[in-house]
Amino acid sequence: MGDGRAATPEDLGRLLVERVNTGDVEGAVALYEPDAALGRPGGGTAVGAAEIREVYALLVEDGTRLSPGRPRPTVRRGNLALTSTARDDGTVTCEVARRQPGGHWLWALDQPDARD
Repeated sequence: MGDGRAATPEDLGRLLVERVNTGDVEGAVALYEPDAALGRPGGGTAVGAAEIREVYALLVEDGTRLSPGRPRPTVRRGNLALTSTARDDGTVTCEVARRQPGGHWLWALDQPDARD
């Protein structure tokens, strides 16, 4: 989609990397449903836009740079999609995206570090 929204669930990871790396916290938060849940670095869960914004604001403030990694095959069923990315450091992400009424995709659940 030319409007900055994810036309496919696979677009979400690419858009997140671009937005975090350019310091666009609001753009990163816009990739999530309003009541989404995000696994926090170090444990715990950020729920909702305000808490997710806090997570990304801290990452940007700390100068964190994300890399695209290697996307794993997406699993789709209707309006839901399970996406995953293998990162260069050996960690794996795991996300559940949902197709929105306008046809674009947003994350409902995001675990950026799904290792033991």
